[in-house]
Amino acid sequence: MPEGPSIVILREQAEGFVGRTITHASGNSKTVDVDALPGQKIVALRSWGKHFLIQMPDLALRIHLLMFGSYRINERKDAEPRLSLGFDDGEEFNFYTCSVKQLPPDLDAQYDWRSDVMSDEWDAKLALKKLREQPDMLVCDAALDQDIFSGAGNIFKNEVLFRIRVHPLSTVGALPAAKQRELVKEMQAYAFDFLRWKKASVLKQHWLAHTKSICPRCHIPFHKAHLGKTRRRSFFCTSCQQQYPPALKPARSDSKPRSPRTQPAS
Repeated sequence: MPEGPSIVILREQAEGFVGRTITHASGNSKTVDVDALPGQKIVALRSWGKHFLIQMPDLALRIHLLMFGSYRINERKDAEPRLSLGFDDGEEFNFYTCSVKQLPPDLDAQYDWRSDVMSDEWDAKLALKKLREQPDMLVCDAALDQDIFSGAGNIFKNEVLFRIRVHPLSTVGALPAAKQRELVKEMQAYAFDFLRWKKASVLKQHWLAHTKSICPRCHIPFHKAHLGKTRRRSFFCTSCQQQYPPALKPARSDSKPRSPRTQPAS
């Protein structure tokens, strides 16, 4: 599933369509009135987390690429698009295997841009407040919560928790205040590292934990598990990533089992 930085790249690649008027539209989407699109001018292209947003005077479109979605600018795949937007000079914008939803045009009334880790309006204090309001939440779930960290995905979760040396089964409320602040800070910092590496086609070369088998700090095997309510894959080191609170260990008994008592002979 594309994460926030990949949607920012999509937005940047499509900037040339801003100000253009759609001349024809088609696709197999059942959630969009394609007949209402011709004649609409693209006012803005925006992104919120994993949502790519096409804003027009009378409506807006929300594109979510899901797990296997893709797009093509001025070219097509050998498949029917979910949505195809055409323009008067023959240029086109095509989306495949994705979710398309029609929205009212006022996106500011529908989205809180302060929650987007890549937005100019990102509010770290608000993210910290939301985080602390859910003390029982596991950090592996908190890192994927789009209401707190819009745009973050599973790569973010694994890489950031490794960076800050926190075990994914830690609870938010058990984290020291400094660790809570560090989590918020690094979630945004990693977003822009991700963006820079993705543009340079070297993202995977910088992964320290995600999909890895050996901890680069401790040189011992990573643990791999599907954790939390999200059940997304976690890669973590039980040596350098501390769990808050510590996991309870089974009680150890040093006493030897008693031998059965024998009855005296009659």
